[in-house]
Amino acid sequence: MTYNPTLDAKRAKIMAYWLFGIAGMVLFMVFLGGVTRLTHSGLSITEWKLFTGWVPPMNDADWATLFAKYQQSPEFHKMNPDMDVNGFKGIFWLEFIHRVWGRLLGFAFFLPFVIFMIRGWVRVSAPLFWKLMGLLVLGAMQGVMGWYMVMSGLVDRPDVSQYRLTAHFALALVIIWALLWVGMSLLQKDPYDRHHQDAGGLSGAIKGLFALVFITALSGGFVAGTDAGFAYNTFPLMGDELIPGGLFDYDPWFMAPFEDIITVQFNHRTLAETTFVLVMLFWFKARGRHLHPRSYRAINALAIAAWGQVLLGITTLVMAVPVSFASLHQIGAVVLMSAALWCVHELRTPQLG
Repeated sequence: MTYNPTLDAKRAKIMAYWLFGIAGMVLFMVFLGGVTRLTHSGLSITEWKLFTGWVPPMNDADWATLFAKYQQSPEFHKMNPDMDVNGFKGIFWLEFIHRVWGRLLGFAFFLPFVIFMIRGWVRVSAPLFWKLMGLLVLGAMQGVMGWYMVMSGLVDRPDVSQYRLTAHFALALVIIWALLWVGMSLLQKDPYDRHHQDAGGLSGAIKGLFALVFITALSGGFVAGTDAGFAYNTFPLMGDELIPGGLFDYDPWFMAPFEDIITVQFNHRTLAETTFVLVMLFWFKARGRHLHPRSYRAINALAIAAWGQVLLGITTLVMAVPVSFASLHQIGAVVLMSAALWCVHELRTPQLG
């Protein structure tokens, strides 16, 4: 086949925007998952039907069957013993939509992938094939992780494990990171166009910032999983203190960052404040540098995302974690991480030769 650079670039652009679209679908999946958790809808469906879970209840008998299964769960016995079928319908739909969206996401990735292979855009011998296969495996792992998380709330206590919840969220972040990275690499028109950037010190710094953003997001998962957002709803102080009493007052003490709500909230606050300050310092350090315009756009996007996320975090906290702001705050974490990833991609050292 004759090499056609124009056609090759067009194909790369189509596949890049396909991956960006999938990343957007994953972002919406994260939003749905957050709302489902915040409205206590996530344990309404007590079984996982991978291939037959597309169709919702169609009649009263179907609803009665599903409700009877829910009545066997710890959540019903301990939190909703007076719930009837109509009340069950109120918590069922969000979880059902969340699961169906996950299935649609899988098809939105798999079918174009197959088409691209059939048309010869992606060859088995090419590195891109293995990157896309890796993304497919990550997506399958996320489905299994989601059910593994739900199972933890169907045994003894009517709540999912904060460890499994955070792992589920972390894997979603990794999937979005991988989708965006492969997509941005496909759009890189000229591998040499960043060669003359004055990015000394910035490349290493942004990698550290990206890691900090990721760790801060994971600490937010533990806040969500332990309901630590309700421990103190004041800012900048926690109650009347900058450093509250009772930190690490837990047995064993080394589990406090994951299980003690005061310590969990304090750690998340501290990480978030540190992240914000370091992002602003990074933005200030990058001013006046000779950088590619795309790099400047990425750095500005990172600063804007940091401001938005910290304002959302404070608002969510002082308003005692309303569903709307808590959901937006979770999305803000993904946006901030994506902006940091964009900066990492633009400021990385070009591989020449």
